[in-house]
Amino acid sequence: MPEKVKILKTEVLSDNWYTLRKITYQYLNKDGASETQTREAYDRGNGATILLYNKEQGMVILTRQFRLPTFVNGNKTGMLIEACAGLLDKDNPEDCIRRETEEETGYRITGVRKIFEAYMSPGSVTEILYFFIARYDKSMKIHEGGGIEHEQENIEVLEMPIKKAMEMIDTGEIKDGKTIMLLQYVKLHKIL
Repeated sequence: MPEKVKILKTEVLSDNWYTLRKITYQYLNKDGASETQTREAYDRGNGATILLYNKEQGMVILTRQFRLPTFVNGNKTGMLIEACAGLLDKDNPEDCIRRETEEETGYRITGVRKIFEAYMSPGSVTEILYFFIARYDKSMKIHEGGGIEHEQENIEVLEMPIKKAMEMIDTGEIKDGKTIMLLQYVKLHKIL
């Protein structure tokens, strides 16, 4: 089978917070005709996310923090309730999520389980996100969490019943895609 895509030109439009590239490429359509297209792709690196759960108590750990893109898109406070997550930063996904969990939530976890991976916005962002779940209990809490100050993180740690978290999806209080996917996973698979 001949190659369907040939990159013709790549331009860096921005290399500030992350990298935005304008890419011109030839694409071979299903009818065999070649078409030239130009698209922009935002490269922020790959990431990992995790839902901490306490099966015995029916609880989950989530976070709340300010997210500028949601604010400029109509979220009046800019605050978003999310599952713990972070960029890989040259780590493998499991090491990354252990580090991020400790930094953001204050829990040092064991028994991390990868459940799947997914592209979250494949039309414009290169990131693939690795999804994990892990049990937690009070003995794993080593500090208050809240993120790393030099990374300008100001994260609130939330512990709540899974029932309440699921209701918050219905009420629109939880609008983060990765968090909704993780919460639905633990319910669908009867983990909680």
